[in-house]
Amino acid sequence: LRTSIQEVVTLRGVLGAGDVFNPPGNSAIADLTAGMLDKGTAQREKFAVAELLEQTGATLGFGTGSHTLNFSAKCLRKDLPLVLGLLAEQLRTPRFDPAEFAKLKKQLAGHHRRNMEDTDFRAQNAFARAVFPAGHPNRVPADEQYLADLEGATLEQLRAFHAAHYGPATMRLVAVGDVDDAAIDRSLAEAFAGWPGGRPLPANPAAPALSAPRTEKVNMPGKTSVSFLIGQPSGLRYADPGHLPLNMATSVLGSGFFSARLLDIIRNREGLTYGIGASLSSDTYADGAWVIRGTFAPDLLDKGSASTLRELRRFHAEGLTADELANFKVTLTGSYKVALATSSGLASSLLNALQRGYGPEWVDEYPRRLAALTLADVNAAIQRFLHPDRMVTVLAGSVP
Repeated sequence: LRTSIQEVVTLRGVLGAGDVFNPPGNSAIADLTAGMLDKGTAQREKFAVAELLEQTGATLGFGTGSHTLNFSAKCLRKDLPLVLGLLAEQLRTPRFDPAEFAKLKKQLAGHHRRNMEDTDFRAQNAFARAVFPAGHPNRVPADEQYLADLEGATLEQLRAFHAAHYGPATMRLVAVGDVDDAAIDRSLAEAFAGWPGGRPLPANPAAPALSAPRTEKVNMPGKTSVSFLIGQPSGLRYADPGHLPLNMATSVLGSGFFSARLLDIIRNREGLTYGIGASLSSDTYADGAWVIRGTFAPDLLDKGSASTLRELRRFHAEGLTADELANFKVTLTGSYKVALATSSGLASSLLNALQRGYGPEWVDEYPRRLAALTLADVNAAIQRFLHPDRMVTVLAGSVP
């Protein structure tokens, strides 16, 4: 997509090589394979790759999600053929150097152990294991299992994973900025010519609805705060008809704006927390989660959780008001358009649309869909999809 930005091109892309493709018995192979992409290629060792990027001022990076390998790049227009060629080289022919592999395993293990000291991380992982069954894309391995899988992984497993899953079958690429469509097509054809492979994204059954409330506790002695989380599987993918009205309702309850109910009442009026919100997430390719997250001092946990439950029940029983809906239509539309004002925001929005099964026109259609929502639509979605009396609560931190 060509924009008014001169001389600079931003790239965003994905291909189907995320965690859902991990082989049985090892939950770390997708992460490790992605982590080796910038550690050198069959043609260049990693310092040569870094030097090439530094000389041009370009950036190029990789990461993994539940379903996809994610990549991003930014460069001058004149350097786009070089950067696309380097992207193809890294995707197609990673070096898989044994010494770099050993370093990467230690780095990922250290990063994960640091995350294990974070109450939000521990609460989120406990929630995912509590509500999503084995085999669901949104379930995560237990921490010690993931660390053991990192330690036990072999280069042979990475090579086999790369051969099986890296390829153009599910690849999507978005370019935004000073773009020449014909020039990009030529560069892509040259860089990726003759590259076969890749596998379609799997279809997974939805997580079953919860049948009864329960509480999970993750005791982390010495922590000065407790992460509080309450939620359920949403039963929805982003493209499902009920998602947009429920997402609007959830934004009124707990988006990051200070006018959202949870922040306004529990933080501003009652002074029980510095941070609380609600979200509908992890639903691009599979049914996701509906969650309220808050952080409380241990001595305010009982009051904070009681206030949160009170507001959740009121939200479910009464729904939104007409004024709340009208105000948040303006707020969400404005924040969305501001995000589109940057090349990275526009590229991400375009890629999100493609991943969710829409065309590029969704970027313009989305504000119109927001504006068309009625109060009846939104309040009906709350009643249909949310079940406060059957949600899972997770507490992580200094809890008895």
